[in-house]
Amino acid sequence: MPNSWPLVPLGELLNPISRPETVDPDNTYRILGAHWYAQGLYVKDVTTGAGIQAKSLYRVEENDFVYNRLFAWKGSFALATKENHGCYVSNEFPCFAVNRSRLDGRFLSRFFSRSSAWDEALSESTGGTPTSRNRLKEHKFLAFKIPLPPLNDQRRIVARIEQLAAKIQEARHTQIDVIERCDALCRSIIFGKSSDTVVPTAMGTIVKLREPDIDVQREGIYPFAGVYCFGKGVFTGAAKSGMEFEYSRLTRLRAGDFVYPKLMAWEGALGVVPPECDGLVVSPEFPVFEIDQSQVLPETLDVYFRTPSVWPLLAEISTGTNVRRRRLHPSAFLRFEMPVPEMKSQLKLRGVKRRVDALKHLQSESATELDALMPSILDKAFRGEL
Repeated sequence: MPNSWPLVPLGELLNPISRPETVDPDNTYRILGAHWYAQGLYVKDVTTGAGIQAKSLYRVEENDFVYNRLFAWKGSFALATKENHGCYVSNEFPCFAVNRSRLDGRFLSRFFSRSSAWDEALSESTGGTPTSRNRLKEHKFLAFKIPLPPLNDQRRIVARIEQLAAKIQEARHTQIDVIERCDALCRSIIFGKSSDTVVPTAMGTIVKLREPDIDVQREGIYPFAGVYCFGKGVFTGAAKSGMEFEYSRLTRLRAGDFVYPKLMAWEGALGVVPPECDGLVVSPEFPVFEIDQSQVLPETLDVYFRTPSVWPLLAEISTGTNVRRRRLHPSAFLRFEMPVPEMKSQLKLRGVKRRVDALKHLQSESATELDALMPSILDKAFRGEL
């Protein structure tokens, strides 16, 4: 940071402010939470006072600076917006009025959007465990020193950050649009006009359930895979020792298998195993199926079961005591019927999907670069280089 910017304790720039209100059982309260990684405040609950155990809540007003004591180390800092005005927080969320004659609240908010600020918060937090119960007390927070350029410079820096952030967001939207168009193209091949005449086919005639094939050894190390919800596919998970879980058997994945978790299939957690997940393992809660590629190509299953309109159909055949605990059992899945296009259309889909996947890979690399841009911009901003 420029030598001309003095380091000023937050205690000189912020005034602790508290607006306690006794909870009325008949009133309705909008309760705020703070997203991690400086992503702002949000309404996490709307409830009557009868459902609140605390005797008091604390009213938030626009332009308050707020943080969560328990998760300051995770970046739970935020400047209250117009939408947050009149909402409430618990006593775990200290609020501060910003001295606007010296500090722009948006400048402060951007300062606490940096991972280095979160690391400092962690170093100053105390609690019963190293992270999960660490709390950043107010006196520690107010002792933080921030670089303080003149107010006009603060506003200029914030404007520049917001301008660049808008360009990054525009690039993200463009990426999302490209991916959505690619997915729509793949779906059109198997859901096009020709699909109207396709006879639904039971999954049990085109896939075969594989039995678990690994006996777990307590001293063994097992690299797990997982399946994202909402059609995001299969991913590489963490490696675990046999002492970290209770399953006696696991299933080793093979590239081209089809897999889903029983618990979340109805929310789009299904997919074909990609090459990078070949050899990983899943628990018995993840049924694994071998695909009869003489009838259906893996690409066809992958596109079909990543289609949002299919997920409600799976929800109908899933069972459980409540919505969040629904399970799609293999027996029900094998009875499920899907339209299987003629092989000519499937081979066309395979060719298109290869090009689409290559484009998505490039988009993923570009997304990683975009993710790195904002931290770089913020570091430059507070070094006086913007």
